[in-house]
This record gives sequence, structure tokens and C-alpha cells, in this order.
Amino acid sequence: MSNSMAMGMRVKLSAMMFLQFMMLPVWFIPMFGYVERLKDGAQWAGWCALLMGLGTLTSPMLGMFADRFMNSERVLAICNFAGAALLAWAYTIQDPRLLFFVLLATMLFYMPTWSLTATIAMSNSTTEAFPQIRVFGSLGWVASAIFSVVGVQVFGIENFDKTSYIFLGGAIASVLGGFLAFFLPPTPPKAKGTPMSVVDALGLRALTLFKNREFATFGILILLAMIPFNWYMAYNGAYLGDKGFKYITLTSNLGQVFELAFMLMIPLLLRKVGYKWAIVIGLGALVVRYSGFYLGATQGWLAGDMTGIFVHGLVFGLLIVGSQMYVDAKAPANLRAQAQGLIGIITFGVGAILSNKIFEVLLGYFSTKNAEGVMVRDWSKPYLIALIMSVVLMVAMAIFFPKAKEEQK
Repeated sequence: MSNSMAMGMRVKLSAMMFLQFMMLPVWFIPMFGYVERLKDGAQWAGWCALLMGLGTLTSPMLGMFADRFMNSERVLAICNFAGAALLAWAYTIQDPRLLFFVLLATMLFYMPTWSLTATIAMSNSTTEAFPQIRVFGSLGWVASAIFSVVGVQVFGIENFDKTSYIFLGGAIASVLGGFLAFFLPPTPPKAKGTPMSVVDALGLRALTLFKNREFATFGILILLAMIPFNWYMAYNGAYLGDKGFKYITLTSNLGQVFELAFMLMIPLLLRKVGYKWAIVIGLGALVVRYSGFYLGATQGWLAGDMTGIFVHGLVFGLLIVGSQMYVDAKAPANLRAQAQGLIGIITFGVGAILSNKIFEVLLGYFSTKNAEGVMVRDWSKPYLIALIMSVVLMVAMAIFFPKAKEEQK
């Protein structure tokens, strides 16, 4: 594909990323505290931590649908409108058990959209332009705070983030994303009309990519990397709360602010060092993150904690966005949507669930009761384990992951 693209195309794809990544944090970030405050909600809040991982289970199947039967942008519209309807229903629910299952259904439609938007963007842009387009997703994530501000300042909804209005905000953003999909460039199914088996129907054809040693090594190491990676995604708010940070969401969002700059560095890094070493650098940033958090937990260094937050964009950009770009380069045209769904399951599905369960056990093991009988969590030892894992994975990626054949040529 040419290295240039029309400005109108760039604007549409950038708006798609902005809305798609805005619609989740509006409700997902404050959801845990909201569920805990419902009657009998504490036991369901833990289940809600698995929503993102469980939501990726439909990614390969919807990817298959986009590869064979329907334009990707139309599948995206269906997912967004379905998510909007479910979130509007969630707004009315006070039973935490029913709320969990409605939000699970929401995520089963939402999580595949990360793969679908990547497929749409990379099918209609250049390799260098994709990170520049994807950066608007990070901007949308940060801008999601506008719903809370408008809710409080314009509509007088006190403590917006502690009310069911968070789901209404997500529904509004989802509707906007659904309508925008009608104006996106057509991205037709590449495998339309080809024979289909049960494996294809389940969206599992992309697993054949693991027959390639290079891809298999990449997939295994990225899955293992998601264990320490997702500890930050799931537990950083709790860590900052234990450290006494007053503005937890604002502090965490500084990572997304720096992500805006780091995302624009990806094309330069890929051009200079290729996929292999870009991912190794991403794992090196993960080492820096947990070195900072370990020093913050053991020495009380604010600079350590802030460093761990600031490098989020580099970690996310090279490990997640870099992985999406690598998969797009490796997968055949007729499997690209399924392949993006597969990497979604690896990173935010199996990887996230495995990560949450391991860290939950570690935190529990290293927690003790103080004189008042209150459980006190020791974050230093889990962070030391995460640091060691990150170093081992960085070295393993450098040694065992071969340079992509396309780069060797």
C-alpha cells in the first residue's frame, strides 16, 4: 500500500478509534466500586474483574464473520448498537448478579471491536499511519472523563462515578460509535464464498498460524508477558489507594497522556529495529515499570511510582499495538480479522484471566492482619516477582524469537 492516504480517510479512522476507546472507561473504571456498594455486591465485584478477559471469547467468531460474511465496519456497527442497548438496560439494574451477566453480554460484543477496529484501520491505511490513527484511541480513553464532568457540572448529578449514570454514559458513546461505523470505509470480507468447516465456524482457523515456529514463539512469549502486564491494568488503582494517592483515576490517566506521545514513536522504532526488537524494548519498559513500583513499595519513592505509570504508553504501544501490527503482517488476507481476534484472546482474554488469578493469590499470600485486625497488603514482593518475570521474558524474547522473515528480506 502507498505510504500516503487521504485526509478524509485518516479523520474517519481516527474518529473511530477515539469513540471506540472512549465508550469503555466511562463505565468500566468506576464499575467495581459501584458494584461493591450494591446490596450483596461485594461477592460479584470480584467476578466483574474477569469481564474483560471473558469478553474476548467471541473475538475469533466475530472475526470469522467479518472475514467471510459481512463487511467489518457493519459488524462493528452491530456490536456497538448491541452494547448500547445492554448498557441502557444495566442503567436500570440494582441486582448485582443480573448486572454482572448483562455487563458480560456487553463485553462479549465490545471486546471484539478492538480487533475489528484494528482490522478496519490497517486495511485502509498504511503501516506507518496505523499508530498515528490508534493514538486517538488513547486520547478517547483520557477524554472519557468528560462524561463525569458534564454529569456533575451541567446536569447536577452528584458523585456521577458512583451512580448508574456511568452505564448511560457508555450507552451514549456506543450509539455514537455505531452511527459512525456507517461512514467508515468499506472493508469487505476477504474469504467470502470460500468453503467453511466447523473450525472456521468457531473462528479457530487462525490457530493454524501456530504451525509457524516464529509465530508460535511470539504467541507463547506474549501470553506470558500478559501476566505481569495485566497486573498494572487490574490492580494499579488498588496499589495507589493503599499508598494514599488522593486522585487515583487522574494519576493513572497520566499513563494514557504519555501514551499519546509514545504511540507516535512506534513507526520510527519499527522502521529502525523491526518487530522483534521493538517488542524486546516493550518488555524492557515493563522491567522499568516494575523496578519503579518495587522502589515505590519498598522505599516509598514517589518517583518510582510515577515512572511505573509514565512508561505505560511505551509498554502498551510496543506490546499490544506492536503485536497487532505483527499479526496483521503475518496473517493471510483471508484470516486477518480472525487473527486479530486471536491476539485479542491471548492478550486481554487468557492472559488477563491468568494474570488476575495469579496476582490475586500472591496478594493474598503476602497480606497480613495488623493490630486492629485489618488486612495489610505487601505490594513489594508481588512487584519483585513481576520484575523478575519481566527480565526473564525480555531475555527470552531476545534469544528465542527469530527476526521476522519479512524483515530479513
